[in-house]
Amino acid sequence: MKLKLATLVAFLVLANNQINAQGCSDAGFCTLDIVKPIELEEAEVKQPHKHTFKAGLNIGSADNDITVFGQYLEYNYKFSEKFSATTKLTAISQSGNNISNFGLSDLLINANYKFAKNTTGVLGFKIPFTNGNDTDENRSLPMDYQSSLGTYDIILGVSQKIKNFQVVVAYQQPLNKNENTYFSSSSLNNSPFIFSTNEFDRAADVLLRVSYPVKASKSLVITPSILPIYHVTNDKYTDLMGNSREIEGSQGLTLNANIYLDYQLKNNDKIQFSLAAPLAVREARPDGLTRGFVANIEYSIRF
Repeated sequence: MKLKLATLVAFLVLANNQINAQGCSDAGFCTLDIVKPIELEEAEVKQPHKHTFKAGLNIGSADNDITVFGQYLEYNYKFSEKFSATTKLTAISQSGNNISNFGLSDLLINANYKFAKNTTGVLGFKIPFTNGNDTDENRSLPMDYQSSLGTYDIILGVSQKIKNFQVVVAYQQPLNKNENTYFSSSSLNNSPFIFSTNEFDRAADVLLRVSYPVKASKSLVITPSILPIYHVTNDKYTDLMGNSREIEGSQGLTLNANIYLDYQLKNNDKIQFSLAAPLAVREARPDGLTRGFVANIEYSIRF
């Protein structure tokens, strides 16, 4: 029954990989350790390791024939049984429509505290490496090609294990507008980039992840999960007259399906493969985080 459930979710992910959805990992909080599904073996380790290094690569299919490649490095240090801290460095490459851009994205720093056996909280910050206004031939690029949203964000979350289910609730609040200067009116006729994002003011997100790990073998864990993300209000931009304008339809729900495959290698090495795709989307997604699918591979080692 458990394997049938995992197979069903994997089928749903693959079957919907042509629909557009928010590419959550770009925004930051979907891929924090506390938000990702908890690894089963964590509860079985009698002497937990203090250091964990991770390196990952991902590919995504974005709107408007854009292909996205992401990369990240992550380090976690466990100070005690209850307290740990993580830093994560991300980068991204976008290409399509004879435009390409590559750059460092964000630095994510978060502290995790275990309040009880099955309850952990997180406080995190996202620090951008760019102001959200990368240019091409001195013209601002749409958010679809920006290497970072250009915002400083605060992240709050809590993870709770309920029997075999893992439930995570998280909140991400941008603290500033970015410095993007793109106007759709300045683009060529028939441009697919229809949202002006001058001084883009991105709204907050609320996330819920429900996952169910299945130990398929001694070395393999399969974890299907459902990931609804609610964008709490409409995003805004500043028009040519200096007035703040709401981007209609940017508020609302995005529903993603994910599946993780964790394979334990020799010693403390592990390979993780994950795939995500949407089941439902917001009407407007001016932040450039639209994805038809995202596939990720990650290598980690503990000591």
